[in-house]
Amino acid sequence: MICFNCDYNEGCHPAVLEALARTNMEQTAGYGEDPHCGHAAELIRQACDAPKADVHFLVGGTQVNMVMIAAALRPHQSPVCADSGHINVHETGAVEASGHKVISVPGVDGKISAEQVRQVWRDHYESGTEEHMAQPKLVYISQPTEFGTLYSKKELEALRSVCDECGFYLYADGARLGYGLAAKENDVTLPDLARNCDAFYIGGTKVGALFGEALVIVNDELKTDFRYVEKQRGAMLAKGRILGVQFETLFTGGLYEKMGRHAVELALRIRDACAEKGWSFIMDSPTNQQFPIVPNRVLAKLGEKYAYSPWMKLSDQETAVRFCTSWATTEENVNALIEDIKNA
Repeated sequence: MICFNCDYNEGCHPAVLEALARTNMEQTAGYGEDPHCGHAAELIRQACDAPKADVHFLVGGTQVNMVMIAAALRPHQSPVCADSGHINVHETGAVEASGHKVISVPGVDGKISAEQVRQVWRDHYESGTEEHMAQPKLVYISQPTEFGTLYSKKELEALRSVCDECGFYLYADGARLGYGLAAKENDVTLPDLARNCDAFYIGGTKVGALFGEALVIVNDELKTDFRYVEKQRGAMLAKGRILGVQFETLFTGGLYEKMGRHAVELALRIRDACAEKGWSFIMDSPTNQQFPIVPNRVLAKLGEKYAYSPWMKLSDQETAVRFCTSWATTEENVNALIEDIKNA
């Protein structure tokens, strides 16, 4: 079976595995206070042009989202996100289990707009009964979104402006950030994220690491006591240097960027093959996730050889699916899929 169902089927990039093996017998301090974490954090600060940012390494995306939101909000406060937001639909209520109700609004192409954020503020503070409702305080976005779409720099700056206006924090989930940065249509850089977000994370689990995410906290208000919350939530890895070594490798020699470009280039070849076949898409994604609408009879045949993600049943004849590439996807496997699409 050839897998196109997600971008974390494989282990890690060989350079990461080699670095882990090379440093395996080193004796270092624990809990992220080792030289590798220190060096990796400095490399990330340089890449983000954010010399005063705090950088913390955690194991996975759900963990980062839950811990960061719990650390940022008081017990009565809530994050706001698009209805398709990962914290709303794919994290088993992790944020809400930490005591914070998620406020969702209808997304457009997986995104939330500045005007929607302003309306959430109005709905709360102009209700006359605001003390009886969870208080919105943080706006959660993903770059890319669950649909592979991207916020433009203009949209990001508009969100920053409205968050300042409403007194909200802006936090970006970057689980697939490497693939977003590599998209030709993208105009948002790491420094742009650092200038506009109070906090964001750089995904490693889906972009070449064995596991791990790098949380970048820019706003000084959110830095205080973060490690206390991290430890309390079970997110402080004793052998933290395992995370540091990986991000040290990813941010040396442009490896993170190279992996992103590789995945996106192959995904766009799959997109072109689907379009040439006459299939439409539920979303125009410029990143490593593609969402064609495929005849069910074709899916039955493709499913004998390829793993994909069923996304949305549209009728008895057609289903929207996701084909997902990664840093490890091979041209050989993409060529095979394209050939089978042509012959379907």
